[in-house]
Amino acid sequence: MIPSQRVILAAGLAILLIITAASIGLDVKSRGDTTWANNAVEVLKKISDLRVLVRSAESAARGYELYRSRGFSDEFQATRVRVAPALADLKRAVRDNPDQVTLIETTEPLIQRRIDIAAEAMRLRAAHDDAGIAALQGKAEGRGLMDTVSANLDRLTAAEEKLLAAREADSRRTGIVLLGIDVAGAVLILLLVVLLMRETQRTKSALQSTLHETRAANEALEAAVAERTEHLVAAHDELRLSVNVLQSTFNSMAEAVLVIDNQGDVLLSNQAAERTLVHRPSMNLQSMRDRAMTVTRGDGTPLRFDDLPSARVLRGEEFDELEIVISAESGSPPRHFIVSGRPMRDAQSAISGAVLVYHDATASRDTERQLAQSQKLDAIGKLTGGVAHDFNNMLTVISGNTETLVSELKDQPEPQRVAKLILEAADRCAELIQHLLAFARKQPLQPRDVEVNAALTDIAKLLRPTLGEQITIETALEQGSVTSHIDPSRLTNAVLNMAINARDAMPNGGKLLLETHKVELDEAYAQANPGVVPGPYVMVAVSDTGTGMSKEIQEQAFEPFFTTKEVGKGSGLGLSMVYGFVRQSGGHIKIYSELGHGTTIKLYLPPGQGETEATGTVAAPAAGGVETIFVVEDDNLVRTFVTAQLESLGYRTIAAADSRAALALIDSGVAFDLLFTDVVIPGGMSGRELAEVVAKRRPGLKVLFTSGYTDDAIMQQGKLGEGVLLLTKPYRRNKLADMIRHALNGGGAEAKAS
Repeated sequence: MIPSQRVILAAGLAILLIITAASIGLDVKSRGDTTWANNAVEVLKKISDLRVLVRSAESAARGYELYRSRGFSDEFQATRVRVAPALADLKRAVRDNPDQVTLIETTEPLIQRRIDIAAEAMRLRAAHDDAGIAALQGKAEGRGLMDTVSANLDRLTAAEEKLLAAREADSRRTGIVLLGIDVAGAVLILLLVVLLMRETQRTKSALQSTLHETRAANEALEAAVAERTEHLVAAHDELRLSVNVLQSTFNSMAEAVLVIDNQGDVLLSNQAAERTLVHRPSMNLQSMRDRAMTVTRGDGTPLRFDDLPSARVLRGEEFDELEIVISAESGSPPRHFIVSGRPMRDAQSAISGAVLVYHDATASRDTERQLAQSQKLDAIGKLTGGVAHDFNNMLTVISGNTETLVSELKDQPEPQRVAKLILEAADRCAELIQHLLAFARKQPLQPRDVEVNAALTDIAKLLRPTLGEQITIETALEQGSVTSHIDPSRLTNAVLNMAINARDAMPNGGKLLLETHKVELDEAYAQANPGVVPGPYVMVAVSDTGTGMSKEIQEQAFEPFFTTKEVGKGSGLGLSMVYGFVRQSGGHIKIYSELGHGTTIKLYLPPGQGETEATGTVAAPAAGGVETIFVVEDDNLVRTFVTAQLESLGYRTIAAADSRAALALIDSGVAFDLLFTDVVIPGGMSGRELAEVVAKRRPGLKVLFTSGYTDDAIMQQGKLGEGVLLLTKPYRRNKLADMIRHALNGGGAEAKAS
């Protein structure tokens, strides 16, 4: 071997040794960088674990405050014990970084204080110390502490991530240098081999050609990699956009959506589920079994655990429109849900989970219930009106004849006393019928613009001796003028009835509050309360601090004869009369009550119309007259009684049982001075229609109507038609004489053709 070759071989060996030593050193450094990077990753994990522990403790505390479940308390205590070791472990992991250690030591007492506040809140909740809870919540210290802890943990995470990035960069640089040394060594050795072997020019040319081809291939590969990278970036952006859209859509859904696995663990839930169902990702079917709530079907039948929607869908069932009612024992109102469920299956068709969609139907069910209640009251009202008409006819005969009997028995004290008892009983029956007619909205109203504040002030003065000294009466009246277009006497009766009910609900005394406000009922309120017309109203509220009413009693409070009082203490017609007055006036009535906390009844009355309608005055009592009265009455007993009474007053009478017979007499040319007709009569037309026909044939004729209840024929928007004079049944002899004389003297309207 020639000397030059020895030199080349020695140089090659030396270079190889140097490259090997450098490679070993750089490899050791690379391993060290990797170790430091792994340490940074481990620190990040410990920070994340600490954050999860703190939030788990906070969530368990909130769960306990909401449901007072032993499971949440145990979860809180278990998590609390793990916080201190986690902090110590994290400090050991960053002991080589003084700044990180200082930040952790600053955060540690904040975390401990936050957990102590949560524990104190749980203790106060368990002790039912509402004042303590309110004071603790008023400080709002927990939220500020949690925000500071989260910020400190974020700083720790950011610093560690920055350190991790630097260490990874060092590791990459070391790898690049190592690769460069290896490549350089290989190139040098290759050159030495080339020098030693002294390959021919052909071999060199072939090698150069190969190198050119390799370079071209590398360039092509780099171009392909760049193009692929560009496609991957674009695809990643599109995927991120799609995920954001899907997530936004999922969270904005009004229906609650739950995705569960085949063990019942909640994998995914949207914001509606977390809000309405209080579901958390850690919940499963077993934890739901332990929660303080009752689940029933829509008809109120209790649901077994195996019949719950989640259990059924995991058995492979598919269903829609399954109605359930969830009632929490915490006292919150029950919620109605319409549930749909579909199982999820894997490639082998085995059930891997399920999707449940809950539609909150609570508002619609409440509206349906209120509508049904309103329809029931309307149906009872129609029945009541018809019955009251027949009763008033009979009471007219009973009262009138008994009044005559009392007068004729003045020389026989004992029979006269019995007759007076009959008359008093008839009067009580008449009063009862008037209450029923008020509920049925068949009472004749005489509305006008009433200054409600002044009316309530006068009523309050009237109430003070009625309610007694143990009841404090207060008023909260709207400033300025508050007018409503109503019948003032009916308003007085309504407030008196509500005040007496309030007194009975406060046997040990209390406070009665009378309020007025101008309010506006919007479309949303009208949709939730059937029969309400949106617009302005005058609100009159009567509130007490009494025993309150349950939900079931509130739903029946307006029904006639429904009462919670002892037998003989109440007729059950007070609130039904108030209900009828408000509805007939074009208003709305609402009860707000809670057991043990009192009741508020709000009357929403129509606002004033800007004008005052004067009520008619009845002429002075008259003994009778000599005019001719045409009586049209279908009830034979009433007709006989009325004609006898009128003839006893000196009048001449003509009588007909229906409109057909009345028209026949009128067409025959019979003369009379006043048409006295019942509103509801047979023969093809009502009393009002008969009066209109008579007006065409005998213009200027006087008309007096009578009825057992106010019929639509003489009503216009809940009040008597203009110029209509009405004598309501039952009536006494003196009232009959007064109204007949009043009508003949021009107090009523003349018959008018329509």
